[in-house]
Amino acid sequence: MKSLLFLVLISVCWAEPHPGNSSLEHERIVHIQGNGCYKGSEELGSSQEGGTPPHYDADTGVRGDSALGKSPGLAGTGELLLERQNIGSLSQTLLVQLDYSAENGPRLLVVAEQAKIFSHRGGNITLPCKFYHEHTSTAGSGTHKIRVKWTKLTYDYLKELDVFVAMGHHRKSYGSYQGRVFLRESSENDASLVITNIMLEDYGRYKCEVIEGLEDDTAVVTLNLEGVVFPYSPRLGRYNLNFHEAQRACMEQDSVIASFDQLYDAWRSGLDWCNAGWLSDGSVQYPITKPREPCGGKNTVPGVRNYGFWDKEKSRYDVFCFTSNFNGRFYYLIHPIKLTYDEAVQACLKDGAQIAKVGQIFAAWKLLGYDRCDAGWLADGSVRYPISRPRKRCSPSEAAVRFVGFPDKKHKLYGVYCFRAYN
Repeated sequence: MKSLLFLVLISVCWAEPHPGNSSLEHERIVHIQGNGCYKGSEELGSSQEGGTPPHYDADTGVRGDSALGKSPGLAGTGELLLERQNIGSLSQTLLVQLDYSAENGPRLLVVAEQAKIFSHRGGNITLPCKFYHEHTSTAGSGTHKIRVKWTKLTYDYLKELDVFVAMGHHRKSYGSYQGRVFLRESSENDASLVITNIMLEDYGRYKCEVIEGLEDDTAVVTLNLEGVVFPYSPRLGRYNLNFHEAQRACMEQDSVIASFDQLYDAWRSGLDWCNAGWLSDGSVQYPITKPREPCGGKNTVPGVRNYGFWDKEKSRYDVFCFTSNFNGRFYYLIHPIKLTYDEAVQACLKDGAQIAKVGQIFAAWKLLGYDRCDAGWLADGSVRYPISRPRKRCSPSEAAVRFVGFPDKKHKLYGVYCFRAYN
């Protein structure tokens, strides 16, 4: 929010009558931060022949060289005609001269050198932000303390999440950012924010706000994460999750609910899925690269199909999840025999690991190129296998994480995928 403070110095001056007029004309000119009183382009007291003062437009009622221009007698300042009143035979003109910079100093400017920053889970990044004063090379006026505030923007434009605030020697971080954020301060005008150990939830748009006295300005930076979007539905089957259940389902699989931008990028990279799923903004959409009758129509164009916004409590769909790099080892456990689900869980534990999650098999496949043509149990009770190099009997047509299904946990036998986290 911009704030303006004006100190008003009012000067009332009366002009000498114009001899060529049958009635007396006087002009009252009010200056804000003005120096002296003027009539047209000359100081009052100097006579001017004729009925219309120089540099006055009788049609528009504006002094100066243009409708909001500058009068030669008031060079360097803007003039705005507020009111012209006729009281009896007196004609009064009220002018306000705005001299903002004389009172408030140069305007504060906040700039982000990059609009988008790319990183991955576990990485460290810097969101750029610097502040300047217009027409000067100084960072601050020295009369006010600089306050820097970083917030994360949400899909609800009326709500922002506090991230970090700094003023003088005082510093405060909020929520999951505590202990992970600080200002870079490479120079006196550097308000850039450093975020360490990036989390999946850190993805999004951030606002840098710098406040000095009554002046403030903002800049917005987007943090994008390298990762993979995958569709997910639970054991119950297709279209069984409300929005809140969808959020929990993604978290349980080492991921977060995807944003529209993440789904759109995945669609551009070839993701084609005919089941509609929740996104983080509460909308329901699905990506189609190969139009066909059951998926919006054969004669439609490829794109992200949008079902719109639905009741988060009552409406039920699948969900699109997003995950990124992990700090650990994903692997297929070599075991002499095939296992039931419970045996698979125990086998991973015995190997110093845990049974892997769906988000981890997708991250290993997409980001590490993991390829294994052996179906194995995962933590949600599903059986899948990742193929990066399509071949006969192993996803011959495309690279994908193949889905076998949700077999009977007690009687069906498969291998198992494990995950060992690094400290």
